[in-house]
Amino acid sequence: MEKLAIISDIHGNMPAFEAVMKDIQHRHVTEIICLGDLVGKGPHSDLAVDHVREACDAVIMGNWDDFIGNPTEDPVLLWQQTRLGRERLTYLKGLPFCYEFWMSGKFVRLFHASPRSVYERIQPWDQMESRMSMFESSDLCGEPLQADVAGYGDVHNAYLQILKGKMLFNTGSVGNPLDLTQASYVLLEGNYHSKQPAAFNLQHVRVPYDIELAVQHAKDERMPDSEAYILELRTGQYRGKKTKE
Repeated sequence: MEKLAIISDIHGNMPAFEAVMKDIQHRHVTEIICLGDLVGKGPHSDLAVDHVREACDAVIMGNWDDFIGNPTEDPVLLWQQTRLGRERLTYLKGLPFCYEFWMSGKFVRLFHASPRSVYERIQPWDQMESRMSMFESSDLCGEPLQADVAGYGDVHNAYLQILKGKMLFNTGSVGNPLDLTQASYVLLEGNYHSKQPAAFNLQHVRVPYDIELAVQHAKDERMPDSEAYILELRTGQYRGKKTKE
């Protein structure tokens, strides 16, 4: 059996990313998959991109990764763009939309926010119809199949739900968790790339990290408009604009 680590929403928080990677290294993981939002919100988007490219076997696009390079007059985005530089912005814009595979007889589809868009936000408390739609395919997906297991990031709330015999999960956020003040990721365990039914396991992992070091990084870098980000790190409660999660 193979073990996959699924991470998401690093948002330039290197102390959290490093803590998660240290935890992953002790778990004999086969592959690491990132579900996007490497950048934004935190002070070290550039380092996050570089380290994810080196450490992860597959990386898909998040909403921040999509819009971060767009023309803007927003001083916060301009600050992030300057730190990222053209080559990293080009890399982010070229990321694929989703990642699909078979594992222990289950068809797994991973995406950032929904199978239709990196901007469509689905919460664990939304209507059943909305949550069931997460198993559907779209023109942006690879296979025209309903998923048996659908996983995503975006909302920064880690959860697992069994819905009509299917599994819907959110990884939570590595760098900007909005449920607990600990970094979050998921382990999937099973027979990777196998259509034969077999044992399958999904585990959420919470990793404590040095929050005050992450706060100090934002201050040291003189990151503009950092107050909401710092409050979110310290409280695990959402403080920012709805379009910038």
